[in-house]
Amino acid sequence: MAFNAADDQKNRKGRRVGVPGRAMTGTIPLRVACVGAGYFSQFQYESWARIDRAELVGSCNRDITKARKTGLPAYSDLALMLAETRPDILDIILPPVVHAASIRTALEAGIKTIICQKPFCNGIDEAREIIASAERAGARIVIHENFRFQPWYRRIKAAIDDGAIGQVLQVTFRLRPGDGQGPHAYLDRQPYFQQMEQFLIRETGVHWVDTFRYLLGDPVSVYADLRQVNPAIAGEDAGYVLFEHPGGVRALFDGNRCLDHDAENLRRTMGEALVEGTEGTIRLTGDGAVELRRFGTSETVPLLPPDTTTGFGGDCVFALQSHVVSGLLDGNPLENLAQDYMTVMLIEKAIYGSASEGRKVALNTA
Repeated sequence: MAFNAADDQKNRKGRRVGVPGRAMTGTIPLRVACVGAGYFSQFQYESWARIDRAELVGSCNRDITKARKTGLPAYSDLALMLAETRPDILDIILPPVVHAASIRTALEAGIKTIICQKPFCNGIDEAREIIASAERAGARIVIHENFRFQPWYRRIKAAIDDGAIGQVLQVTFRLRPGDGQGPHAYLDRQPYFQQMEQFLIRETGVHWVDTFRYLLGDPVSVYADLRQVNPAIAGEDAGYVLFEHPGGVRALFDGNRCLDHDAENLRRTMGEALVEGTEGTIRLTGDGAVELRRFGTSETVPLLPPDTTTGFGGDCVFALQSHVVSGLLDGNPLENLAQDYMTVMLIEKAIYGSASEGRKVALNTA
């Protein structure tokens, strides 16, 4: 179902809109409401406030005191917020256990565009049910999978497409955020991490499942060896996942949350990457810089300078949200629609199956 900005403006004629201190443009901003006010929500609220064609109109959280801290009209009842604020977009910034209920409430309120945090829903069956409900309602769900929007991966993708390293043969990412040691790991930021029975891949590794898809296409098989290093948590926090992509290209996710890498801000890139081809190698360093070394040489060519943004992960939250606004108002194709994100969930399931069975698993993501 296409979003018609002209009709929307006509329906809202006469309503004064805008954000104090921000110059108005000729287009009435899209109204955005958010549900969730936990740790990561700070990046969503801050980024929405910087988008000229979007206007934050409400915040909802079970603990309304957290919603009030956003400075927006605050609610503890999602249905009431949607009825009173009439948003064009609902941004769901909540754990998977409440995704389905929140989306159903949004669909009942007639919301046509929903952004939902990953991991999406409680599992594949629930996700399929919710996607089908959205399709019947003529609504779309965009998964907030923002790593592919990080500037270094956009630059690496452009270099690959331009043939800068010839035929790509291998991609390696070493996850080293250094935040997983000891009994208090994650408690100061996202304490529920400690209780996740599936952790490294479901919470973190899926970022690179999606990023590898973005760079190389959908994998055809996976092999995983996962383990738990920190006994204070319920799930795995280290391991290797080997992906086979079309054309025999291999991608390796080498993750260990208990180890660090050389970076002032360990969460900027969360690790280091190599993209290797027949004519050269692209390297991502912990400061967000991207450099190219031609095959057979020792000299490097900078492709992207070190990142200096203050937003999370190279300001990828802002980039994703801007992408959604552009999709709705300008008609540009949307990435990360829930129907497509089902492929990530099926790959995730295969990874855990491979680790459990100790074998390579062929993928059928249809």
